[in-house]
Amino acid sequence: MPQNTEVEVRRSPRRRRTVSAYRDGDKTVVLVPATFSRAEEEQWVDRMLGRLQARDVRRRPGDAALHDRAVDLADRYLGGLARPSSVRWVDNQNTRWGSCTPDTGAIRLSKRLSGMPAWVVDYVLLHELVHLIIPNHGPEFWAMVRRYPKAERARGYLEGVSAASRLPGDGTAPIGEDEDDVVD
Repeated sequence: MPQNTEVEVRRSPRRRRTVSAYRDGDKTVVLVPATFSRAEEEQWVDRMLGRLQARDVRRRPGDAALHDRAVDLADRYLGGLARPSSVRWVDNQNTRWGSCTPDTGAIRLSKRLSGMPAWVVDYVLLHELVHLIIPNHGPEFWAMVRRYPKAERARGYLEGVSAASRLPGDGTAPIGEDEDDVVD
């Protein structure tokens, strides 16, 4: 769990035995039955925070595991043609999902991908691996990217995330302000 994360415990009279937890921005919300004692609540909050942290680690492997994953993807879908020298997570990519430097073989993935499904992260990795072979986005590039079976699905997922991030805070787009609604 991120350091200094606020924890909010919500007691529910409708809950009987189940406990759940989720992240809501910078806050972690833990839902417990209203009948729990303070000691039970404390025990379950600790347990659920541990589970969320373990899930976060699984969803965002370290740089070494990310490199191994990239090598495996290159072998499976690119016949081993691409070999990254390094693969790492970075904090400074707010408009790109990933980037690479073909001259050095370095691949960088935005930390915004953390928590996304593994098949989406794999798509971004494969996209950058193909750039180690073909630096542009021409037809040959896209033909290689499409070797990944979930390429189109992952692209759609990332497009949806990007579109959602541009919506106002209430999650609805203002009528007539969508770029597709503009009439000249």
